[in-house]
Amino acid sequence: MGLEQGGWQQQPTTNNDLERLASVMKAVEQACAALQDPSSRAAAEATLLAFRKSSQPTPACQYILEHSQMATARFQAAATMQEAAIREWPLLTADERSNLRTYCLHYVMARADAAEAYVQMKVLSVAAVLLKRGWLESVATEKEAFFSEVRQAVLGAHGPAAQRSGIALLEALVSEFAPSTASAMGLPAEVHEHCRASLELDYLHVFYTWAQEAAVTSAERALQGVGGAMDINVCASALRLMSQLLNWEFQGTNWVRSINGSVVMGKSKTNAFISSIGRDTNISNRPGDHASLVQPGPVWHDVLLEANRVNWILELYSHIRQRQFGGPSWLDSPLAVSARQLIVQLCSLNGSIFSPDGFVTQELHLQRLMTGITSWLDPPEAVVRALLAGSTSESELLDGCRALVAVASVNSPSAFDQLLKPVSRSSGTLSLLASLTREVIKAREQNGKEEDTWAAEALDTLLDTWTVLLQPADFSKRIPFPSTGVEAAAAVFQAYVETEVRAAAASANDEDDAAELLRASIAARDEHLSAVALVARAAPLSTVPYLARLITERCAWLHQCAGGRNDPTTVLEELHWLLLMSGHVLADCGDGETPLVPESISALSVSTAEAANHPAVLLSRSVIELARQSLNIAFRTEFFSSRLMEAVVWFFGRWVDTYLMPADAGRGPNSTPSSNEGDQQQMSGIAGPQLHPLVMAFGEEGGGKIVLDVLVRVAVAALTAWPGERTLQELAGFQLLPSLVRRRNICVHLVTLEPWQELAQAFAYQQPPLSLLASSIQRALSEALCRSAAGMGSGDATNQYVRDLLGPITNTLSSLSKHDDLQAFAQQADVIMQVSCLIERLRGAARATLPRSQKAIFDVGAAVMEPLLVLVQTYKHQSSVIYLVLKYVVDWVDGQVAFLEAKDTAILFSFCVRLLEIYSAHNIGKVSISASTNLLSESQTEKYKDLRALLQLLTNLSSKDLIDFACDVNGEVENPDVAQVVYLGLHIITPLMTIDLLKYPKLCRQYFTLLAHMLEVYPEKVAKLSPEGFSRIASTLDFGLRHQDVEVVSMSFTALNAVAFYHYQAICRGQEGLGVHALSIQNAHGVVKEGVLDHFLRSVIQFLLFDDYSNELVEPAADALLPLVLCNTALYQRLALELLEGQNNALLQSRLATAFHVLLNANQVTSSLDRQNRRKFRENLYSFLSDVRGFLRTR
Repeated sequence: MGLEQGGWQQQPTTNNDLERLASVMKAVEQACAALQDPSSRAAAEATLLAFRKSSQPTPACQYILEHSQMATARFQAAATMQEAAIREWPLLTADERSNLRTYCLHYVMARADAAEAYVQMKVLSVAAVLLKRGWLESVATEKEAFFSEVRQAVLGAHGPAAQRSGIALLEALVSEFAPSTASAMGLPAEVHEHCRASLELDYLHVFYTWAQEAAVTSAERALQGVGGAMDINVCASALRLMSQLLNWEFQGTNWVRSINGSVVMGKSKTNAFISSIGRDTNISNRPGDHASLVQPGPVWHDVLLEANRVNWILELYSHIRQRQFGGPSWLDSPLAVSARQLIVQLCSLNGSIFSPDGFVTQELHLQRLMTGITSWLDPPEAVVRALLAGSTSESELLDGCRALVAVASVNSPSAFDQLLKPVSRSSGTLSLLASLTREVIKAREQNGKEEDTWAAEALDTLLDTWTVLLQPADFSKRIPFPSTGVEAAAAVFQAYVETEVRAAAASANDEDDAAELLRASIAARDEHLSAVALVARAAPLSTVPYLARLITERCAWLHQCAGGRNDPTTVLEELHWLLLMSGHVLADCGDGETPLVPESISALSVSTAEAANHPAVLLSRSVIELARQSLNIAFRTEFFSSRLMEAVVWFFGRWVDTYLMPADAGRGPNSTPSSNEGDQQQMSGIAGPQLHPLVMAFGEEGGGKIVLDVLVRVAVAALTAWPGERTLQELAGFQLLPSLVRRRNICVHLVTLEPWQELAQAFAYQQPPLSLLASSIQRALSEALCRSAAGMGSGDATNQYVRDLLGPITNTLSSLSKHDDLQAFAQQADVIMQVSCLIERLRGAARATLPRSQKAIFDVGAAVMEPLLVLVQTYKHQSSVIYLVLKYVVDWVDGQVAFLEAKDTAILFSFCVRLLEIYSAHNIGKVSISASTNLLSESQTEKYKDLRALLQLLTNLSSKDLIDFACDVNGEVENPDVAQVVYLGLHIITPLMTIDLLKYPKLCRQYFTLLAHMLEVYPEKVAKLSPEGFSRIASTLDFGLRHQDVEVVSMSFTALNAVAFYHYQAICRGQEGLGVHALSIQNAHGVVKEGVLDHFLRSVIQFLLFDDYSNELVEPAADALLPLVLCNTALYQRLALELLEGQNNALLQSRLATAFHVLLNANQVTSSLDRQNRRKFRENLYSFLSDVRGFLRTR
């Protein structure tokens, strides 16, 4: 193996040269063998690397391919030949390039029966790479000659083995031309795109035709008994290629043909960066992971939609099923799997391929497919029975379910239902879907509800189908669900509920901790139940009363268990599940949006006389009655487990926003509380002249007040009756209570209720068991109580209510801070806990700041300023307490800063500065770089939460100037200098920050949020920083521009824009702007250090032209680039000239020069930085990048 690199050189083929090639082969073989030995692996790798990097190694590679008996050596030779051909492509003549492609094709065809298939596949990959490398250079006759040979092979002219190799070559070719699997060639990105476009427009449908012809002939031989296993293999390979072709990400609408027939990319903002950030197809698939649409263009119409072509694949699979080709496990054989996959993809066809007659053609196409697919699924009872008996494989059923999703994705519910009616099932497709879903539900029960079984997967897929049908992507095009579908949905839901209720009862005595498992997968559970709830909502007249009846029955059964006559455990588990299901059926999770009554429920027509029998009223009252039972201490002690109470509290936490005292139709239940909500209340999302039954049942003038009283008592019980049940208490504190105080019209009644007043008094005076709750739950309780103050009649009453709530807390903290032996006393565990809870209560109140309660909460905060500063000094080694103090101050400032007048602002700022100084003096939170680099997980980054809190505090302080609506009417107090305070804070915090710490996402985002804001609002302050301080900011901006987080990069551009904008405006006025920071400086060694703006001009241009980034960053980058260019036009011109001189291609050089000219001159762009000129420049930059990135970037 000790050969010099020169040993790989191409030489004339004399005897000496043959000996040299043989020695090269021997060296490569020895290196390949040595790879298996760890002691010699390094030397072997060095030898193979030298071989790959050698000049003109192709003859040696061909010699090894033809003479070596070692498969790994041949593989290495093929890989080397590919790398060398790409590297030395300009040195090869046109004939050499063509011959090399042909050599690879002939080599594989001559050895189609070779045992080492991976070597053959590598050589085919080389052929595909070489073909793509010369694609745009080759004339049409060259391609035709090459593909003529390939076509002959694919159609079987050289036998089945060569036929399989020809198909494999097309697979390799398609893979090579696809962006996600393309090889690096060092070519401009637009070359890759043009190759891709050319293949899609001119060849893909041709390849599909060849593959189908190959599949037809090979299948025919196999079915007639003439062929053997090789024909079956060829047919499977052809079907796999057809599926691969349909998996292509079709982009035909983005490409057009020029007059000379070449492919030209359309100009748009969406495709300008397509080569740099991957393909953004923006296909608006409807719900369901299995419903990816296939959208080829019109050229595919005859290829895919001819009846005989579709019928052929269905008949083929029918014959496979009948004769069981592929052996006993034929359903999982490559041939059967490939055939089913192709059929499923054909179900997903959509778009312009069906033009011009559109729907009619698509309907006929899907009817043909459904005729064949039905045999996989019908009758459902027999199919599922066979699977449970283990006599068949589940793969066919699962593919059939995926086909149903695909068909539903391109059809309305009524059209979906009609597909089978003309063929075989008078009851329609929805009937089949419902029957199949019911059978799978039963099978899932028999499989023990394990998530990794075929029944669970099939049920998820079928629920996807129901979701697609019931929840269209475009709600403006909602189509009524067929009446047959309503009945089918009701049957499916009833079957599901029956099964799950039995499963819940069976799990009652399980010894494993099912509750913990449930909590671990709560998100998956909610997603599953939400899908089932959609099915229930399709037939609310039957499903909702059904749930109500089940809950009522089980409540009655609980009473029958009184006195220990029966074990209530199974009933409790059934109720728990029924409550979860009912909550999902009746209401949606808001997630920041207004949770309206589900449309199908709100649209139910019930007469006023029968309002009490409205399905939603029946179900809601059944749960309210259950909740009322929990308030009976004796009944609760005997029957109510914490687990059942969790379900009750969860239900009402979801239900209240939608049903309790609904707001007027013009305002959603999540609207900000206001003082003018006394108008006639109607159910959100419901219009009509009559009062809706739900409003009558749960509105302010109906039974809403009574229900509210029950819910308050339920919340109190959840907080106090089960000590130590943290999950239950969190549900009450973080879900139920917030929902009760979210709207002012509820708060008006809430503050008058006796149980709420008792809760407030017990909270204020820190009475147990409330005082024993976890500190975070006390925070939530404090926030809810303070938010309820919105229901008081006047501002004075509101402030007095808050003072009464928080006054005892203020007194307690003040007393603690004045304890004689505070240093020792404060370190006791119970004292630390007490202090933590008190601070969390204050924080909850701060988070509940409303305009009417702001004054009282400010007074409370002012009263605890000195005690808190004392506690910060006392607990300097207790990081948990320090963090709670910081978070309280953050929330307090956030709630107050918009309302304070100058005097109060000065008080607040003074306190914050003292807090920062104390924090810095004790060096709290100081983290060494060595410690930070040893952090291994996100949880460990909590060591830096103090810094995040301080950054949040400074951000809130800095917003004072932007949102300051207050003023000092007497002019006696000067407004504090916000910038000075914030920069002082930054001066204190910055020494604690490092580039290593900025690698942690939360801290990084908060830092750049503050930095962008400060540079945008107070750039003149930045200009006055010391060189070291300014350099630190510049280095963090450099880091931000290279960050992976789009938000961080965007904020970095915003900050850069602010600095450049300030400097340009200043120099236009004859001022110095950034002064020394903007100048280039030469050090003692003669090395010139660029000014900061020059440096960032280079960085931004480099970023825009060559880096990978999201489209959404172009706009902030444009806003930063324009002032940078205006600050130093000479440097911009030099950079443009450097790029022009680097272009060897005269045409590309001309394109680039034109693009640079257009960037600053088109669209009447001027040297102004006003809004209109910035907008014009953004448009120019989009066009500029669309023109040049494709050929400047290589891959």
